[in-house]
Amino acid sequence: MTESDDYRNFLRMDATSFENLLKLVTSNIQKQNTIMMEAISVNERLSITLRYLATGNTFEDLTFLSAILPQSISNIVQKTCQAIITSLKTINIEYVSC
Repeated sequence: MTESDDYRNFLRMDATSFENLLKLVTSNIQKQNTIMMEAISVNERLSITLRYLATGNTFEDLTFLSAILPQSISNIVQKTCQAIITSLKTINIEYVSC
C-alpha cells in the first residue's frame, strides 16, 4: 500500500488534495505553543476533522486515534470546518459529472 492509498483510505482524499487544503486553512487554524502545553499541529487538526467528516466517528472514537480529549476534538472540528468553509467559498470549484 502506498502513502497515497493511506491518505485516501484514512481521509478520503489524496495527499495532494490534503496538502492544498492544508495551505488554504493553516492561517485560520494554527495555534501557538504556550509555556504550559504544545499546540496541536495544523496537520493534526485538519486530519482529525477530515476523518470525522469521512467516517462520522464519534469524538470519543477519534480520541483513541489522536490522544486528544473529546471536548478538544469537538472544538477543533467546529473551528476547522468553519476555516474550510471560509477558505473554499471564494474558490470556483468545477465538478465533473459522473
